[in-house]
Amino acid sequence: MSWQNVSFLTDVSHAEPMCDALLEAGALSASIEDADAGTPDEQPQFGEPGSVNTPGWNRSKVVVLLEPDADVAAVLSEAAQIIGLAEVPFFTVEPVAEQNWVQLTQSQFDPIRVSERLWIVPSWHESPDPAAINLILDPGMAFGTGSHPTTRLCLEWLERNVADGCTVLDYGCGSGILAIAAARLGAGHVAGVDIDPQAVEAAKANAERNGVTALFADSAVPVAGEYDVVVANILSNPLRVLAPAICAHVRSGGWLALSGILREQVDEIVAIYAQWIPLQVADVREDWVCLSGTRP
Repeated sequence: MSWQNVSFLTDVSHAEPMCDALLEAGALSASIEDADAGTPDEQPQFGEPGSVNTPGWNRSKVVVLLEPDADVAAVLSEAAQIIGLAEVPFFTVEPVAEQNWVQLTQSQFDPIRVSERLWIVPSWHESPDPAAINLILDPGMAFGTGSHPTTRLCLEWLERNVADGCTVLDYGCGSGILAIAAARLGAGHVAGVDIDPQAVEAAKANAERNGVTALFADSAVPVAGEYDVVVANILSNPLRVLAPAICAHVRSGGWLALSGILREQVDEIVAIYAQWIPLQVADVREDWVCLSGTRP
């Protein structure tokens, strides 16, 4: 059995209403893409927090999934009528063969070797090195699976700097991967905060799966205390805004590590944090930088 994958072009003002109308007319799913993706005319939609992007694409591609026996022209005609569109746009149809989508998705994620003794292993894989520290982590809604350069930089930094029994705060914890890694590397009290409640729940679930005791909380609730190690893998805009709050959690003589910073942003971030903690480049990967320093 093959589903029908239907696509057509429209403008930014009609794309979202058309998707809603298609779902009302019986489509299984409907999504919007940039018709100019991969070309010089591609329009980015998401930047750092605080940046301004115009929502939608001037040339929008609507992609619709329909039942195998659905009348494509009739469904599109009904949707067009719902939103008052005079004509049904020109469309193309491609068959989508039935597959084991779970198996297909899982096949795209293999274990990641961070170092000689540290691996990130999806739950459906056997560990390539059972004697290593294996972090069991599945791709999910929260950022942080170990594949992004900034996460790798932070994991490597933690492996070099976490001492037995030290306290660690993961500021902007996402999936909780850094806090969990710190605990598995020998840290004592471990905590994490995030602005996204779903990330907090994901971090709690991941900690439990890894047999780690960690406190994860919404960053809207003030975090108390100072820590031996504070790590923040977010982006430069929130790092700028949150500098006083982040630094306030680093004890005298404690370490701070920041990532989510591009090479060209280093000087500005170093200058902002200098009033609390002198930072230096700890490592670089694919134009992403990890900064670290000790609070006087």
